[in-house]
This record gives sequence, C-alpha cells and structure tokens, in this order.
Amino acid sequence: MNNFAPTLIAVIGGIITLAIVAVIVSKNAQTPAVLQGAGSALSSIIGAAVAPVSSSGNNTFGTAPGGN
Repeated sequence: MNNFAPTLIAVIGGIITLAIVAVIVSKNAQTPAVLQGAGSALSSIIGAAVAPVSSSGNNTFGTAPGGN
C-alpha cells in the first residue's frame, strides 16, 4: 500500500508524456507556430519583469515624487 502513490504518479506522468508526444508528431500539429507563440509569450513576460529596473529612457524607478 505504501507504493500506491508513486506508482499512480508514474502512470499519470506516462499518460501525459504519451499525449504530448502524440500531439507533437501529429501531421495536423502546428508545432512551429505553437513554439513561436510560447517563445513570444516568454519574451513578453521577461520584458515585463525587467521593465522596472531597465534603463529605457523614461524610467522613473527610484526617483522622488516631484520628479527630482
């Protein structure tokens, strides 16, 4: 009974992996478009995360409320 949870997790992981591989190798899959979309999303997330500390010209991070 102690090995039930790890076995169940392994089986579920195997099913998910099989589904991912089936989608990637499918003839109808648009893998390049999906990967490009994921890359663009990641780029946007990183850009938003570093925007407050990047030097983009009109950055007001760390300035006094009066603009000084």
